[in-house]
Amino acid sequence: MENFENILERSKMLSFDLNFEYARNWKSKEASRVILGYTPIYFPREIVHAVNGLSVGIFGSGDRKQIIKGDAFYQSYICHIPRGIIEMVLDGNMKSFDGFVFPSICDVMRNLSGIFKIQKKGKFVKYLDYPQNFNPEIGGTFYIQEMKHILEYIFEINNVKLTTENLNNSIRLFNKNRQLIKAIYDLRREFPWRITYEELYHIIRAGTVITVEEHNEMLEGVLDFLNNEKGEPLDKIKVIIYGAFCEQPPVGLIKTIELAGCYIIDDDLVLGSRWIQGDIKDDTDDPLKALSEAYLKNSTFSSSMYDVNNPKGERLVKLAKDSKADGIIFAAPSFCDPALLDIPQLQQACDKHDIRHIMFQFSENTGQFKVIKEQVGAFSDSIKLWV
Repeated sequence: MENFENILERSKMLSFDLNFEYARNWKSKEASRVILGYTPIYFPREIVHAVNGLSVGIFGSGDRKQIIKGDAFYQSYICHIPRGIIEMVLDGNMKSFDGFVFPSICDVMRNLSGIFKIQKKGKFVKYLDYPQNFNPEIGGTFYIQEMKHILEYIFEINNVKLTTENLNNSIRLFNKNRQLIKAIYDLRREFPWRITYEELYHIIRAGTVITVEEHNEMLEGVLDFLNNEKGEPLDKIKVIIYGAFCEQPPVGLIKTIELAGCYIIDDDLVLGSRWIQGDIKDDTDDPLKALSEAYLKNSTFSSSMYDVNNPKGERLVKLAKDSKADGIIFAAPSFCDPALLDIPQLQQACDKHDIRHIMFQFSENTGQFKVIKEQVGAFSDSIKLWV
């Protein structure tokens, strides 16, 4: 129990350390180490790990930092997360970072990468385009070239060359990381009262700012605790949160949903840590190709990903049924075009299969949750009383 409590406290500290002290200390211990910052959604962290680098997730400032400079860069009808990121970088929070990668989420993130270039932040800035064509010979080849481009940038900084052995080893470590996260989620679906979702969120998010080796140790401790902790269930419904794949909701909002009578059993909040479904081949002569194939064939679903031949609505319905969820909460950031454009068709899929759902919007610095608590509470009560 004491070990688990220590893990929780450390996770909370790491998750919202806007100065990234862990990464800074890690880098200072070896001259060839590099730090690469990446914005939300999936990024193949294996390639950075294999060349003595640390990939650090940048999820914005949440409600922990007042935004002043950031408001000068974006219009009022743009989501909140880029403002927080700009505020952080201009205040020097990421001065120890060597480079930045912006995965192709939306036009806002594309523009954010341009602002970083104009402001000359880091030794390189890369907007990472993901393949829209899922033919391995076309989209797969393109994606490999994109990964090689990032590796070239890193090589210019630390002169560490990628080897097949190192990349296979990195893939192996991240495979284990995804296995442990999946095991924890699977256990929580059945016994969600053994650990709150707020606690789980901190634990998963902490893994985006520390080494995969250390996070694996942390997850093993959590899994051991969950296997031994029994606890007592409360009269709550099981829900899935969907729509917050980029800008993160305030922790207060997460707590509000739980206090309003819900167990959150699945989500898309720190989705990059669970993006690849299953293991990636870790014993091949071409591990970059293995990473590419995993993205093309084993990616999860998200509003940020083009997957017209594999409808998101049906996949969300399957997730709800497989996890025995009582309902779905669509929680999307205000002005998030990818999420808000997707939600109507996702709601139609839910209606078709008689899956109950509600929707609200938020921003990462939302401070008032009374209306949301009442809405979620009524949703929970209606399911408990009349279903």
